[in-house]
Amino acid sequence: MTTIDVHSHYVPRGWPDLAAATGSAGAAGAAGSATGWPWLRAESERDATIMIGSRQFRRIRSDSWDAETRLADMDADGVDIQVVSPTPVFFSYTRPGDQALKVARIFNDLALEICAPAPDRFLPFCQVPLQDPDAACAELDRCLAAGHVGVEIGNHIGDRDLDDEGIITFLQHCAQAGVPVFVHPWDMPSSPRLDRWMAQWLIGMPAETHLSILALTLGGAFDRLPASLRLCFAHGGGSFPFWVGRMDNAWHRRPDVVGTSPHPPSHYLDRFSVDTVVFDERALRLLVDTMGSERVMLGSDYPYPFGERPVGDLVRRASFLDQPARQRLLGENAAAFLNHTSRTAGTPGMPGK
Repeated sequence: MTTIDVHSHYVPRGWPDLAAATGSAGAAGAAGSATGWPWLRAESERDATIMIGSRQFRRIRSDSWDAETRLADMDADGVDIQVVSPTPVFFSYTRPGDQALKVARIFNDLALEICAPAPDRFLPFCQVPLQDPDAACAELDRCLAAGHVGVEIGNHIGDRDLDDEGIITFLQHCAQAGVPVFVHPWDMPSSPRLDRWMAQWLIGMPAETHLSILALTLGGAFDRLPASLRLCFAHGGGSFPFWVGRMDNAWHRRPDVVGTSPHPPSHYLDRFSVDTVVFDERALRLLVDTMGSERVMLGSDYPYPFGERPVGDLVRRASFLDQPARQRLLGENAAAFLNHTSRTAGTPGMPGK
C-alpha cells in the first residue's frame, strides 16, 4: 500500500529581494525590511527565520527546503509520496495582482528545484495570484506545463470568500484542466484576545476553513461549479464537520436569511475532501462519520511544529477503522484526488513496492 501525505509545505533556502523583483518602492537594508515583504534570515546551515519586514514570522529548519532531510523523515514515517505546497505567507494576495504574479513565479520555480531530487516522491503544488483570475489561470497553466501537479490557494482574499465571482472563475478553470485544489487557511483575524496562546492558529484557522466551506455551500458556488472539481480542505475542514447539523437546522428554520442555496449544507458533503490533521481519534471518527471514508485523506502539515509526527500515526492507530478504510485514508483517496493511480498501482520502481 502506498502512503500519500497531501498536506506538507516548503520554504526555499533563499529567494530574491521581493521588493526589487516586484518593483515596489522602499527597499532598504535586509531584503523586505522596509516594505513588509517576506525574507529569510539565515542563522546556520540548518536554521533560519522567515521575516516579514522587521518582524519575526516563523523559525524554520532545513526540512523546509532540503530534499534529503524530507526523504529521511518520510522513510522514517512510512510515507511514500508527499504533496509539497507553498507556505501561505507567500501568497501575496494583499498586493497588486502584477506583484503577486511575479512572487508566484519565483516561488513556483523554486518549488520545482526543491522537488527535483525525487520526482517520484515529491509532488509540487503551485501558488497563483488569486486576486487576478486571468493571471491566476495563466500561471496555473504555466506551472502544469513545468511539472506542478496541483495548486494550493488561500481560503479568502480580504473580504472576498470562495464564492467570489473571480475565484469561481479560477475554480472552473481548475475543473476544466482536471487540477486538484488544496485550500489552506491564511490571514486569520487578529485581536488582543487572539494574540495569546497562538489562538489565531488554534481558533482562527478552524473558523476560517469552516467559513470558506460555508461560502461554497450557502453562497451557491457548488451549484455553479462542476462536480468534477477536486477540492481538499486543510485541517480536517476546520470546525465545519462538527456543525453540519447546526447549519442544516439554520437553513431549514431561517430560509429568509440562510436559505440562499437550493440545498442545505449537508447536501454538498460529497463535493470536497478534507485531510486528517485533527490529532485525536474522536475527531477523526467524527470526520469519517460525517464525510465518509472516501472523502478523508492523510495530511500532516509537515514540517511545522503543529504538524503530526510520525505522519499517519493517528490513522494507523485508529481503532474504529477497518483495513479497507485505513487504506483509503492513507493513500487510495489521495491517489484518486491527485489522479496518480498509475503511479501508485505497482509501477516498477515505485517507493514501497
